[in-house]
Amino acid sequence: MSKATSYDQDFLLWTQQQAEYLKKGYWAELDVEHLVEELEALGRSEQKELGSYLQLLLMHLLKCQYQPERRTKSWDNTLSNCRDQIQDCLEDTPSLQRFLQDPLWIQKYYRRACRDAAKETQKSVENFPTECPFIIEQILDPSFLA
Repeated sequence: MSKATSYDQDFLLWTQQQAEYLKKGYWAELDVEHLVEELEALGRSEQKELGSYLQLLLMHLLKCQYQPERRTKSWDNTLSNCRDQIQDCLEDTPSLQRFLQDPLWIQKYYRRACRDAAKETQKSVENFPTECPFIIEQILDPSFLA
């Protein structure tokens, strides 16, 4: 079975074969093109995971700020859980920290959080600031909007 066929036909088997080739030093057998592709995808996956938690956290911060009368323990749990998950992401992959310092990256997830908060609060998206009103230290601070 060729490397490409194995990758295309059975991804799990391909990963196991590639790991075995690496362990044994069978460099010529490695499917380098697909390995590079998969490694890059892993990095993007870590970044997307962080963004997903940030988006959910921002949405709940907006809901707490714009509809405090509807705040529930569930919202508080989501705030806490998202902050914990973000902290876990940063501990596991410290290089992700650079994304939290990038205003354009934060703004991307803030726009999505506004869209989601508008749906959940039944308010117009125009009710929310166009730019993220929170700095990263506030976003990650467990006592912020507590």
